[in-house]
Amino acid sequence: MTRPVTQSSTAKPRASQSPARKFDPIPLLDLQRQYQQIREEVLAAVERVCSSQQYILGAEVETLEREIAAFAGASAAVGCASGTDALWLALVAAGVQPGDAVVTTSFSFFASASAIVRAGARPVLVDVDSETLNLSPECVKARLRAGGSYKIRALLPVHLYGQCADMDALQQIADDFQLSIVEDAAQAIGAKWRGRRVGSLGAAATFSFYPTKNLSAYGDAGMVTTSDLNLAEHMRNLRNHGSPRRYHHEEFGWNCRMDAIQAAILRVKLPHLEIWNQQRRQRAATYDRLLADAGLASKRFDSPVKPLKTSPHAFHVFHQYVIRAQRRDELRKFLGDRNIGTEIYYPIPLHLQPCFAYLGYGTGDLPESERAAAEVLALPMFPELTEPEQKCVVHTIADFYS
Repeated sequence: MTRPVTQSSTAKPRASQSPARKFDPIPLLDLQRQYQQIREEVLAAVERVCSSQQYILGAEVETLEREIAAFAGASAAVGCASGTDALWLALVAAGVQPGDAVVTTSFSFFASASAIVRAGARPVLVDVDSETLNLSPECVKARLRAGGSYKIRALLPVHLYGQCADMDALQQIADDFQLSIVEDAAQAIGAKWRGRRVGSLGAAATFSFYPTKNLSAYGDAGMVTTSDLNLAEHMRNLRNHGSPRRYHHEEFGWNCRMDAIQAAILRVKLPHLEIWNQQRRQRAATYDRLLADAGLASKRFDSPVKPLKTSPHAFHVFHQYVIRAQRRDELRKFLGDRNIGTEIYYPIPLHLQPCFAYLGYGTGDLPESERAAAEVLALPMFPELTEPEQKCVVHTIADFYS
């Protein structure tokens, strides 16, 4: 349901307002609004699966795989149980073995690195670009030139928040050092780099359809795209206990097959994705304008808020709209007290996570990732977000810094 527009929701809050005042909620994400648009289609799709009694893999999954492959510009796609499983499938199929190492960013969701460990390899965590917070090609190159005792097999760039990493520079590095590129596109379905969609920019690309994503299931689901048909066939075996045919197991795989109901729901949503992504881009442009008009996001070094930079080569799909904010934690509490949803993606960089202590990183080793973790804040972002709601968010931020 669309949030009612009232005078109190659009007017700039005053510093003298009582903390006890009730504020209309503006959620970080509202899935209910999207569901109301497609409810009948979704229910019909679920009924179709229930009537077929084919709940794991099968025709719905195979059809979705073809549709996602075509959308991404890849030759094949392999459905699986989650985005985390997709990462593991892609890494193993790309030849990552125990004792190898894989270079990735320290500023990402945990699965980007944990999937490397699950494949038996060692994560090599590298710092990010200060303006986009995507993997820094300069830092990657420096780390590779430094050498080490582990064989680096692959490069895993993350298209953070819906914006492609610098694939020109990263592909050149991969070519120079003979590495496979596996794209972590969990947050970026529909994004592009120089007009080419993610999913077609490396040896393989992985997607998450977690319920919060731009293309979301009603549970866990994931996908790998590739233009290497042998790679695709290998991943189909790996997702099904390493079995090319029933009860014959050629290697150790995993049980990470996609549910047919999730595939059917995703097939309903996929035709809407480009419109939804365009609406996200419009909401991001509105935030840019409102923040600038409020004097919050100027180019001055001491500006209290700094939106992240969008590369001119990137088609950004804004899974999240993220700012860097002075006094971030205080600002987040101020917004929360006024019923405005926010989130921190991510409060602890991967190189400082306790479970990765064995890698030997310490505070100060990757300063841009650490600085980002202290400053980033995601504001409400979803296609159905209204401009009055965005004005309320920005006015409340302005009130905090006034």
